[in-house]
Amino acid sequence: MEEAVNRLIEKSNHDPKFTKQMKDFLQLFNRFLNEKDQTGIQWSKIHAPTEEHVKPYELLNDEKDEEKLKNLLSKLVVVKLNGGLGTTMGCTGPKSVIKVREDDNFLDLTIRQIDYLNQKYKVDVPLVLMNSFNTQEETEKIIKDPKYTNSKVRILCFEQNQYPRIVKDKLIPLPEDIPNEQNKEGWYPPGHGDFYSSFYESKIYKDLKQEGKEYIFLSNIDNLGATVDIKILKHLIENQIDFCMEVTKKTLADVKGGTLINYEGEGIKLLEIAQVPKEHVKDFVSIEKFKIFNTNNLWINLNSIESHLENLKAKVEIINNEKEVEGVKVIQLETAAGAAIQVFHKSIGIDVPRSRFLPVKKCSDLLLVQSNLYQLSEDCCLVKQIEGEPPVINLDDNYYKKVGDYLNRFKEGVPDIRNLIELNVCGDVYFGKNVKLEGKVNIQAKQRNQLANGTELHDQTIEL
Repeated sequence: MEEAVNRLIEKSNHDPKFTKQMKDFLQLFNRFLNEKDQTGIQWSKIHAPTEEHVKPYELLNDEKDEEKLKNLLSKLVVVKLNGGLGTTMGCTGPKSVIKVREDDNFLDLTIRQIDYLNQKYKVDVPLVLMNSFNTQEETEKIIKDPKYTNSKVRILCFEQNQYPRIVKDKLIPLPEDIPNEQNKEGWYPPGHGDFYSSFYESKIYKDLKQEGKEYIFLSNIDNLGATVDIKILKHLIENQIDFCMEVTKKTLADVKGGTLINYEGEGIKLLEIAQVPKEHVKDFVSIEKFKIFNTNNLWINLNSIESHLENLKAKVEIINNEKEVEGVKVIQLETAAGAAIQVFHKSIGIDVPRSRFLPVKKCSDLLLVQSNLYQLSEDCCLVKQIEGEPPVINLDDNYYKKVGDYLNRFKEGVPDIRNLIELNVCGDVYFGKNVKLEGKVNIQAKQRNQLANGTELHDQTIEL
């Protein structure tokens, strides 16, 4: 492997940035080789985290003083993970430009939220986008749009690392040449755990540190609940916390999400389902035993990244992601940003309201956030209009997987679902105007069919 990587470095004419990436890749690969035969998590060492490790959000203090609020926000940087494409939802380009509320996409809402804070408190909270090689070029063009350049938000971009995919049976890099248009399939962005080293190596890190910024709020751009929370920021600054993970209560929809544990002799750690021994998976997905999961809303002390960087590279668990590329079985070595909680000295979790976790991963999620269950508040945040959990929605992937297909079937408007508990749609159904769904509703269609304007369904199963 080392020889093959050195040949790639030579082909880059020893480009300093590329050389650094390849050395980091080799370090990750060598760790993978050394650790793959080691014993994993020992189940008997796992204990529930205490209140010392996970703070209830309700116990955090508000800040009412405007000058103090301004001072808190002046230390903040918002970072959004923007490396993903919209391909799983049938879109081309960065996922962040998929429209989620009327004409606003993920990026629009993020910028409007920060713009509101900057104008209200007369501060300069910048927005930093971590792009991958898949999204960097297009994002740089998108943010030059006048609707962004006229806002009161500084938008900064950096590109995360790209590593070569590994041929599984030979343990050599799949690409034989440095990254180019022809061999894109040979390279991959190594997960959001790569944030720490990529951000540290960027000019943006040094500039923000020089400006006196102290805390980063890092989250997925498709999580519409991940907005700036001043109560959390205040708690972290006052208690000089290095790292904070927002967790929330599990529901049956979240059973595979990573959870925080107190690992005997090592303190607080993130436990992912991939690390769980097969005989204990049933325990892991239990809502009774593991009650919280990681939202991937993370708060990180800017200065502590530098002092913990080598440990982050050496200790954060490696995710072995196996794929097939053009008939070749490959390995992608990745890391998760939340797993860094074990590395930082002063780390905590905060058990936040469910409203701070509102991801849009598929078109059924899009239906929820576009419906009358949510309203856009003055500060451009989505606010749920009902008590309790939102309904469970299952749309037939054959007809609703792609955003264009979904929008076509709801072009007359999204139904009233304020009193809906569960919706299952099987088949090709077009929804008319002013449809109202309540309770548990099942709609089945053997062929393309239309739900008439003004249809009201309550606890019904219908065949069209």
